[in-house]
Amino acid sequence: MNPSYNKAKGRSAENRIVEYLKTWWPLAERRRLTGAKDRGDVTGVPRTVIEVKSGASITLPQWLKELDAEMINDNADYGFVAIKPKGKTQGDDYFIVTRPDIMIKLLNKALNHHNCECCTLEP
Repeated sequence: MNPSYNKAKGRSAENRIVEYLKTWWPLAERRRLTGAKDRGDVTGVPRTVIEVKSGASITLPQWLKELDAEMINDNADYGFVAIKPKGKTQGDDYFIVTRPDIMIKLLNKALNHHNCECCTLEP
């Protein structure tokens, strides 16, 4: 496959998720390439790394390894991989993948406002 075609496809996928995220984070934008110390594809969502993927093959272990490194490089608390499904063009159609520990942090933060016996907010 043509490398410039793949880059254009990736750029388009990044732009779509950025458009979607701007509803909540108006400063969201594609991150400029940063070389060896990659910090994800999207910036403007505080303390969060967003890695965007678009392609025929899904390689979650590799993508999550990339995400881990990018979160370290960016000193981020949260991170996820936004995967553009084949044939879809809108950001709200993307699949979002993250690690269980990040999911727990996000749920703890979201549920911290209520007091109930239905959940334990701390391990």
